[in-house]
Amino acid sequence: MVGTLLLRLTVWFLLTANFSGVNILVGVAVAVLLPGGLRMRRNWPELGRGVGRIVRAIPQAYGEAMEMMVRPHTREEIQIEPVAPNRTPGLVFLDIFLITFTPKTIVLNYQEPQGYVVHYLHPPLPGSEGEKPPC
Repeated sequence: MVGTLLLRLTVWFLLTANFSGVNILVGVAVAVLLPGGLRMRRNWPELGRGVGRIVRAIPQAYGEAMEMMVRPHTREEIQIEPVAPNRTPGLVFLDIFLITFTPKTIVLNYQEPQGYVVHYLHPPLPGSEGEKPPC
């Protein structure tokens, strides 16, 4: 129960980026009132790996944002990313959050057997429209 509340609060603070007293109270209220806390089965090692990946994704997200400011990304691609078997709903949420947290990717849809439909942004190819070829 405490682990679930801490995970929900962590996601809340990552989404809001606000540590004011009112936001902390709202985050605690949301974490407590969200359904499904005790009934869901847990895969604690996989959950720990997911939280670790989110922590590592924070610097990656800042790097991608800086790269997109310096060099606009105009090429788009949509791919289906496979899902590991037997993922709990909480782990599916963490996967979607991790993919969407970085600025170059967003999950468009989750299809149960196939995986996540992900929209990617890429920089233009050298010599293509929108980028000058190197001199």
